[in-house]
Formats: sequence, C-alpha cells, structure tokens
Amino acid sequence: MATEETLLNSHRPYLIRAIREWAIDNHLTPQLQVNAKADGVDVPAEFVEDGQIVLNIGPQAVDDLEMGNEFISFSARFGGVSRSVLVPVAAVMAVFDRESRQGMSFPQTPAAEGEDAKVAKQSEQRPKPNLKLVE
Repeated sequence: MATEETLLNSHRPYLIRAIREWAIDNHLTPQLQVNAKADGVDVPAEFVEDGQIVLNIGPQAVDDLEMGNEFISFSARFGGVSRSVLVPVAAVMAVFDRESRQGMSFPQTPAAEGEDAKVAKQSEQRPKPNLKLVE
C-alpha cells in the first residue's frame, strides 16, 4: 500500500501502452496526440498543426518502436521519407484509436507545455485533474 511518502511511477506510460495494445487487438489504428511544442519533442515540424501532431503508432506504421516510461521513440515514414521520432511521455496529450476515437486524454504538465507556457503558468493555481470514463 502506497503512503504519502512513497514515490510512485507515473501511470501515463502504462496507460499509453495498454490502450495501444487494446487498439491493435481489436484491429484498430492506435494514435498519439502530442504537444509538439513540449520540451524534448522531436517530430517533423512540417506536419505539426496548431502546436500538435497526431502520430500513427500501429505496427505497420512504425519501426523500432520503444515505449519506455520516459520516452517513446520510433521511425516512421512522413511524406514517403523515413524520419526518427522522439516523444517524452509527458508530452502525450491523448492516446486513442483512429476509427472510433476511443481512448484517454491526459492533463498537460508544465514540463510538457514548453518553456513559454511554464513561465506564464507559474503564478496560476492548478485545478484538480478530471477523470473521464471511456466506454
């Protein structure tokens, strides 16, 4: 049983992996919505829209996929050109399947919002996170 003093691992990477596996098992296309402006994100800038990018992480779309607790990395083809992708887990805004759009969204942490947002939010009070039931 965890106490207040126990440091727990983030549940985000485990949920991302689980929803990806669920989508694949159901013959759906797993996707990540990523805050492309977050620190440490390395994605093809020409495919970023409104500071975000949606990445197909299905087995046919990616090579050398590594889904660790801190980073997700893989190579994929963008416009026919193979590119490397690196996404800090904290920058993942949502994981879902393309077809039904079922999945989970995540609150953005200051580290995932980029340097400008961190400075702007330093004086703001953060609300409690909301949980949504995904059916």
